[in-house]
Amino acid sequence: MTEPLTVPPGTASDPTTIVQLLDAEGHRHHHPEYGPFAADLDADALRSMYRDMVLTRAFDTQATSLQRQGELGLWAPCLGQEGAQIGSAHALAPRDFVFPSYREHGVALVRGVDLRDLLPLFRGTRHGGWDPRAHNFHLYSIVIGSHTLHAVGYAMGVQRDGDVGTGDPQRDRAVVTYFGDGATSQGDVSEALVFAASANAPVVFFVQNNQWAISVPTKVQSRVPIAQRGTGFGVPSVRVDGNDPLACYAVTRAALERARSGAGPSFVEAVTYRMGAHTTSDDPTRYRDRAEEDVWRAKDPIARLKAHLVAESLADEEFLARVDEEADELAAAVRDHCRTLEAGPPEKLFDHVYTAPHPLVAEERAQMTEFEAGFADAEEGAR
Repeated sequence: MTEPLTVPPGTASDPTTIVQLLDAEGHRHHHPEYGPFAADLDADALRSMYRDMVLTRAFDTQATSLQRQGELGLWAPCLGQEGAQIGSAHALAPRDFVFPSYREHGVALVRGVDLRDLLPLFRGTRHGGWDPRAHNFHLYSIVIGSHTLHAVGYAMGVQRDGDVGTGDPQRDRAVVTYFGDGATSQGDVSEALVFAASANAPVVFFVQNNQWAISVPTKVQSRVPIAQRGTGFGVPSVRVDGNDPLACYAVTRAALERARSGAGPSFVEAVTYRMGAHTTSDDPTRYRDRAEEDVWRAKDPIARLKAHLVAESLADEEFLARVDEEADELAAAVRDHCRTLEAGPPEKLFDHVYTAPHPLVAEERAQMTEFEAGFADAEEGAR
């Protein structure tokens, strides 16, 4: 086990510096600062990362198709961002807690969430779909940037529980919050950074800079690299190749170990690209061209890791075929499951408002039940 960092995990003062361990052709490189944090990634770990990326893409592709067929009301694709998500998620320890936005399908997979449980929210049959406590993976947040405040608040709670800096790996834990480059322009994110820096909270801000905040390019919303926004709040920041799962693993692991040790927050900018639409209600052809997409398509994280596995004889054709078969099975299961989802009774909206019974909630539940019953009475009277 690498010793926790005692110095900031890199700096964004040099905007040209991006941590990379695996280049676009699949060649592995040494990095003096972060290389040691990925030294334990053996063949099994790399194959596991590859499998998770392939499954995530298969699920994401199927969900996008389901929305186009009218089975989902909306979908937020993560196509092209699998390297950032899977690499960073593999660095998490079981006791670490994740606050995602609405695009972290790969992180959900690594945390053990049944990917089919992501669908009810987008089909409009439930407000959640999974138990956050069972996976230490919170429900998706649709409000841009709001969950970063929740993450910092949770991290401050962890800090007050004394679960940082004890030196006991079974006790120390950290929090990670994922969001996009566009969210860094939201006031909530700035407030979260203020609180995290002031409280020295054990939280990692993981920004997936996919180059587009819907139709606004990163260079328009920020005159400096996104990572420098973290530095401005006194939070140690680093830029990493977001299409390099190994580098994302190493950088996130370093930041998590730093947080668990009690050394405070970190800010990670994963430079990646959203190959698909912002959501299925968006048309990216209206604001970007195919030439730009082709440049990033050549940096595909799945193809990159596959090339490395094959070149180093770490995966054979049988393994690759087995992963593809598993991906096909997952897509079919997702498709079948989605079409069975139906909304429950409206009064279930009140089940999890508070952890304990509340008189106002009980009153509103009764009002809702009476209101819904009125429709049934009207239908009965019309017969």
